[in-house]
Amino acid sequence: MWRIHEHRDISKNCRKIPLQVIKKYELWKDLIFRHGPSILKEFSGFHDEKLKGERKGQRSSRLSSQYRVIYSIEEDIITVYVLEITPYQY
Repeated sequence: MWRIHEHRDISKNCRKIPLQVIKKYELWKDLIFRHGPSILKEFSGFHDEKLKGERKGQRSSRLSSQYRVIYSIEEDIITVYVLEITPYQY
């Protein structure tokens, strides 16, 4: 089992996000909690990927065409840190 730590601003941000995005985020958390981040590769809808540049070391998963969840992984203590849920900047 994995632990998921959310940034303290996540609950405040979730009030502004559409319900369908919140539901997909809850599904995303459930998959990570039960199986770990590697399970996301089996679901093409999440389009999980490593980030580059100043976000190097972090990952991104799609929650909708607009929203992404940004997170990082600490393997040694089996923890996923959710940093933010943000609209994608085109």
